[in-house]
Amino acid sequence: MRVIVICHSEHHGNTRKTAEAVAEVLDAEVVFTQDVHGFDIHEYDLVGFGSGIYYGDFHKLMYDYLSQLPQQRGKKAFLFSTTGSKTYSERAHKKFRALLREKGFEVAGEFSCLGFDTALSADGINKGHPTEDDLKKAREFAATLKKQHT
Repeated sequence: MRVIVICHSEHHGNTRKTAEAVAEVLDAEVVFTQDVHGFDIHEYDLVGFGSGIYYGDFHKLMYDYLSQLPQQRGKKAFLFSTTGSKTYSERAHKKFRALLREKGFEVAGEFSCLGFDTALSADGINKGHPTEDDLKKAREFAATLKKQHT
C-alpha cells in the first residue's frame, strides 16, 4: 500500500510531529503543502490530509490544494489535525470531510489531538502538546488504518 501524508504545520511543529508519527506506522511519505504540487496522488492508495486548526479551520493552503485536485473516484483518504480546542477541530473536520467527499474521496478515518497554541496569548495553551501519549494515539490510529487497508 502506497501512502502519502499531505501536511500543513506552521508555528510550533505540532502537526509535523503528528504527521511523522502517522507516516512512521504507514511507511508513508510526508509532503508539506508548499511542496505538494508536483505529486500525483493517483500513485497512492491512501492520502492523508493534516493541518493545524487556524481560527477554527484547516489552513487555507489545504483548501487550495484540495480545490485544484481533479475529481477522484473511490480514492481513500484520512484526515488529522492538531488544535488548541477540540471543539474547533470537530467543526474543521466536518467541513473538510464534506469537501473530501465532494471530490470523490472515501474518508477512512480521522484523528485530532491537542497542540501548543499561541494564537490568543503569547503564553499559549496546551504547552507540551502533542505529548508522547498524543503521538502514541496517532500511531495507534495509523495502525488501524494500516490494518483496514492491507
